[in-house]
Amino acid sequence: MSKIGNKITQLRKEKGWSQSELAKQIKASREAIGKYERDEAIPSVETAKNIADVFDVSLDYLVGDVLKPSFDKRMVKRLQDMELLSERDKDHLFALLDAFLRDAKTKKAYAP
Repeated sequence: MSKIGNKITQLRKEKGWSQSELAKQIKASREAIGKYERDEAIPSVETAKNIADVFDVSLDYLVGDVLKPSFDKRMVKRLQDMELLSERDKDHLFALLDAFLRDAKTKKAYAP
């Protein structure tokens, strides 16, 4: 299980940000970021959401047991938009998606 502090540290380093830069982005103190990263303190829900927003990951990824942010905000937005489609349009979209995924898996299986 990855603690929230580890995820914050990892995401911050991937962006090349210092603790001070992250603090500035979410309007918090550098000391607070340090405590979050060392798991000495847990951010409030609002602060955790702000952290997730600046890293473009879901809050679920940040605080959950998910190993990677497989559903980033763009994916979640698309899934939400798909709910607005008619059943017929969803069927067409799923058929297209299924064909694309099948082809991608086949290519990967036979790649050198």
